[in-house]
Amino acid sequence: MAYVISEDCMACGTCLDECPVGAISEGDIYSIDPELCADCGACAEVCPAGAISPAE
Repeated sequence: MAYVISEDCMACGTCLDECPVGAISEGDIYSIDPELCADCGACAEVCPAGAISPAE
């Protein structure tokens, strides 16, 4: 199951370097490509806003 980024995203960039497969894209609110996401959770662990969680 891929992870998703909610509207709580502050676009701080902390998660970008943590993604081992480069699934995160920059923007006003960052996004995760579900086809690339390896479901490792590394991004969620470092998000200071708690804006990243597993997709439902």
